[in-house]
Amino acid sequence: MSHLPSYPFAERQELTEVLHGRTVSDPYRWLEDADSAATKEWSRAQDALFARVRGTWAATDRFRDRLRALLGAGYVGSPVWRGRRCLFLRRAADQEHAVLYVRDGSETERVLVDPTALNPEGTTTLDAWVPDPEGRLLAYQLSESGDEQSRLWVMDIATGEPVDGPIDRCSYSPIAWLPGQDAFYYVRRLPPEQVPDGEEQYHRRVYLHRVGSSPDSDPLVFGEGRDKTEYFGVSVSRDGRWLTLTASPGTAPRNDAWIADLAASSPEAPRFTEIQTGVDAESFPFVGRDGRLYLFTDRNSPRGRLCVADPASPGPQHWRTLIDSDPEAVLSGYAILDGAELDTPVLLALWERHAISEISVHDLATGQRTGALELPGLGSVGGITTRFEGGAEAWFNYTDTTSPTAVYRYDARTGEVSLWEGPPGAVDSPRVRTEQVTYTSRDGTPVRMLVVSPPDADGPRPTLLYGYGGFAISLTPGYSASALAWVEAGGVYAVASLRGGLEEGEEWHRAGMLGNKQNVFDDCHAAAEYLIESGTTTREQLAVMGGSNGGLLVGAVVTQRPELYAAAVCSAPLLDMVRYERFGLGQLWSVEYGSADDPEALDWLLAYSPYHNVREGVRYPAVLFTVFDNDTRVDPLHARKMCAALQHATSAPLDQAPVLLRREAEVGHSSRSVSRSVQLSADQLAFLAHHTGLRVP
Repeated sequence: MSHLPSYPFAERQELTEVLHGRTVSDPYRWLEDADSAATKEWSRAQDALFARVRGTWAATDRFRDRLRALLGAGYVGSPVWRGRRCLFLRRAADQEHAVLYVRDGSETERVLVDPTALNPEGTTTLDAWVPDPEGRLLAYQLSESGDEQSRLWVMDIATGEPVDGPIDRCSYSPIAWLPGQDAFYYVRRLPPEQVPDGEEQYHRRVYLHRVGSSPDSDPLVFGEGRDKTEYFGVSVSRDGRWLTLTASPGTAPRNDAWIADLAASSPEAPRFTEIQTGVDAESFPFVGRDGRLYLFTDRNSPRGRLCVADPASPGPQHWRTLIDSDPEAVLSGYAILDGAELDTPVLLALWERHAISEISVHDLATGQRTGALELPGLGSVGGITTRFEGGAEAWFNYTDTTSPTAVYRYDARTGEVSLWEGPPGAVDSPRVRTEQVTYTSRDGTPVRMLVVSPPDADGPRPTLLYGYGGFAISLTPGYSASALAWVEAGGVYAVASLRGGLEEGEEWHRAGMLGNKQNVFDDCHAAAEYLIESGTTTREQLAVMGGSNGGLLVGAVVTQRPELYAAAVCSAPLLDMVRYERFGLGQLWSVEYGSADDPEALDWLLAYSPYHNVREGVRYPAVLFTVFDNDTRVDPLHARKMCAALQHATSAPLDQAPVLLRREAEVGHSSRSVSRSVQLSADQLAFLAHHTGLRVP
């Protein structure tokens, strides 16, 4: 890597402010303004540096070709049924995005929504879709260029023609149809002119929309006077009688919940009865065809349980536990099979036991366990779907380390599990060895980690450690083209179940949030030490990678223990934890991290905030920041500021351990086309291979 230029110049300003008596330095605040001439010039120089260094990586093309081949498995999703009409997602090997299809009985399937046909450039994504109870109309949401600002449309399923929309400001909106009424409840943000500057992404309300009417005249159902960060959930029972509603502040692990009898009040102005309010727990209500109120809750049960009650008396004092919690597994979902063809209605319960999926079978009336489903392996099950009008069948996704997503069918009449539809594309998955290990974190807590390696692995190898550790999100086994390409090339891929996730229940999550956030980083450090001490790898061969909250993880572990890692990929990261609430969707996350407005929380945040813990003269690992210009969740300014700080501070030569920034336009935080996913992953893996010594065949 000879004749490389020096890092682009970044003015280091003497900017400080005093917060709660603490002096906080912010030398690169000017990089927060993406539109300033100085930031644009600096960004162009970073682009040029990245392009030049990227040209020295030997494995980029090989990884790109192999990733494309592995992603050629495609994808198929569980079906959603309305009578004989079946809707499902599928992505074939040659498609950039999954396509929504419909099949009527034995007829040939046909396309309903193809994002690539709508936009051949590949920057339109299908965010969500829900058919009405009769299977006549489809509500679906599209966003452009990764902005996640969904626009909602309604389509006539029989003709494929749009009949309503677009309705804007519907990002992350649930849809709850009223049977037989061409109407649905949904969530929409207030118009920008009605909210203070900078709060355009907040202030949601629940409305009732009748197809064909103007959305601006939709009746307001709920949300007036509530906190600006609240998210709302809505659902309607299958008979249309009961409306249930939940409200949670930002991403907090708690919610309020209500129920309304639509037979006793109008759909436009439902009268709500409290299920729970002001409780530090989550409860999700649903009224079944049997008339019972089902409550999926972690109230007094951090690993989850399922309760039932009378919808007319929905308070916690009336709840009866139907499926109790398991001391070593987390209840993550359930499905009801209550068709007339069954002698005894069945309840399926979905569990994660140390991140591995299980499905148990229960008597619906009593909750008594009667059996378990035989799954294809030790992997992950997606959401279970059933027939809307009731039946004896259930469908679910399954994937594991080497198995692309397939859909399986369970028949409660026979107890048989069978393949409903396999991956649409043929793929030659490499042979790997997968094991779940347990190591001990700094405070003595046992933490589990999935380690994927070549079947004949012996001696230390280049190893990629991946983690997330936040927002009650579990990292479960699944088919990953990136992981398989890395292991096939001779490396080891490890996924740690850090605190902050939900792998061991809500207590596990809370042990890694707010003032406990350092536990997450300690768990990652301990994972790295385990991989080194067990002989799996060496410090010179170990890399760490994560995105979003996982990008915060990477930034923290690199600044806290730079000697542990040879390289790091930090994608779409949060890094300035003092000012994060001012940008993107940051105000939603103070319930997870704490707010710098609170003196106690400021102490937590400053203790680990990666941007504020960069130290001059330290030899930092090679670091690649990957960011996306249209990211409306985590602003790329975090990576810009951190990149400038590390480039200034590191004592490692540019030609040995570079600090680089990779920018990408017309994409955001989430969904993207296959081609863009392939190129991003190829760059990330080639960078890591270069700096861990992985010799790609």
